[in-house]
Amino acid sequence: MKHLRPALLGVLSLAYPLLMYSGLGRFEPRWMAIPLVVMAILRAVATKERVWLVTAALALVLAGTSMLGNHALPLKLYPVLVNSMLLAVFATSLVYPPTVIERLARLREPELPASGVAYTRRVTQVWCGFFVVNGGIALATALWASDATWALYNGLISYGLMGLLFAGEWLVRRRVRAGHVHG
Repeated sequence: MKHLRPALLGVLSLAYPLLMYSGLGRFEPRWMAIPLVVMAILRAVATKERVWLVTAALALVLAGTSMLGNHALPLKLYPVLVNSMLLAVFATSLVYPPTVIERLARLREPELPASGVAYTRRVTQVWCGFFVVNGGIALATALWASDATWALYNGLISYGLMGLLFAGEWLVRRRVRAGHVHG
């Protein structure tokens, strides 16, 4: 059961925009807040890290606001919350190294050279920029776009952009590493 919680949380998080889009046309927002409550509780139970406990608490605030006011907007702000929290984690790691990306790189290469540390710092900065832009677009779609546009961006396009960033960084990393090997 312990390993099912993170998997269930991942599936719910990925499906959240589609679930909201399909449900908001059929049910009042107060009832559609229940999946957000479930995700918040799963996140709180699945982690001991403060940032994810804060995320869970803020998600509960969004869900509670939606339930009390019977408004959809707080539910549509969840992707903004996630981007904000990821930005906070990545940006904080720039101020208090090692960066998130350096920690991940060291799992594979514990003796990361100085050039690798500099590269991972730059990649962390790129991810910070991504979270700023992606979170801004998520906010704009929540405030001014139709539910369909919000769901399309937050449930498909943003994941596609994230995948492109992963793939692009992987290609750049290969070239950088090849340059260091031959240089």
